[in-house]
Amino acid sequence: MSIQKTLLVSETYTTESGFVFKEFELSYHSWGRLNKNGDNVILIFHALTGDSNAEEWFHGFFDQESPIDLDQHYVLCINTPGSCYGSTGPQSQNPQTKKAYGPDFPVLGIRDIVHMEQYLLNHLQINSIQCAIGGSMGGMIALEFALIDPRIKRAFLMAMGKAHTAWSIGLSHLQRQAIYQDPHWMSGWYTADAPPSQGLSLARQIGMMTYRSPKDYETKFGRDIREITNHPYYQVESYLDYQGQKLNKRFDALSYERLTRSMDTHDISRDRGSFKEVGKQLTIPIHVVGILSDALYPISEQEDLAQLLPNGQFTALDSPYGHDAFLIEFDQLTQILSRFLATT
Repeated sequence: MSIQKTLLVSETYTTESGFVFKEFELSYHSWGRLNKNGDNVILIFHALTGDSNAEEWFHGFFDQESPIDLDQHYVLCINTPGSCYGSTGPQSQNPQTKKAYGPDFPVLGIRDIVHMEQYLLNHLQINSIQCAIGGSMGGMIALEFALIDPRIKRAFLMAMGKAHTAWSIGLSHLQRQAIYQDPHWMSGWYTADAPPSQGLSLARQIGMMTYRSPKDYETKFGRDIREITNHPYYQVESYLDYQGQKLNKRFDALSYERLTRSMDTHDISRDRGSFKEVGKQLTIPIHVVGILSDALYPISEQEDLAQLLPNGQFTALDSPYGHDAFLIEFDQLTQILSRFLATT
């Protein structure tokens, strides 16, 4: 059974870009109980359009086969600031104007996200984190956390690299361009009469083409036709349209635009020296999982990251599901995580 809460941080925080929050909120879910020493913590980070209810989308890590034991561990997942699931984001009220931040909401760097989330760890009096776990954007946050916060004792990173590459930035750019074509893209959930964002729907469809693999799409859809009117309407087209409409019902276009830019800031070497120099600072055990069929973050990125780490480990996950395999292949992932957490 999870507990969902929201912390109001009544302190000023200035982002890397110079934007000043007079206060902000952090929404989170937790499972289990924090022990007296505050050191039995498993910290989980969600992906781009995820939320803090990790049990729903990371269900395999909450099963009996998982090494995460809710009788022993305190599991914590924080909704990323900038999102639209409870933490302060574009649709939240600006306490100074009493109106939604809207387009005034800044792009939060991955480091900003870490610094803001640290307020919750301090509030909960967490002294040590046994493992930080994340995939995709969540992995970027977990990696940056490991660099910034000495409470992280080990990290389990999936489907991301040491920095957002030109390939990934370019794909995010295409999704943002789709959003920008919609004249209503800035009027998300914070205006009651705002129409659905067709730009967000198209952005999601572009994203879905990078989340799975050609083999997976061919197996699931092939050249199957849903219906024929003036021309064939293929099953894959129907699937993509459905995914776009589905996200439109639960997410905000401005949050999507801002968070993709947050991901673009991911670069552990920025203002710190070379990747090699920064990697040497990460002496804790870190296991990096790459997915052989991942087109969004090719497996070479995870291999490269693992090689930078003095105490790094690497596993190549064989899956037809592409990037999304880190949300699907729990039989393999729980075994890898179990071995990793068992090592000293």
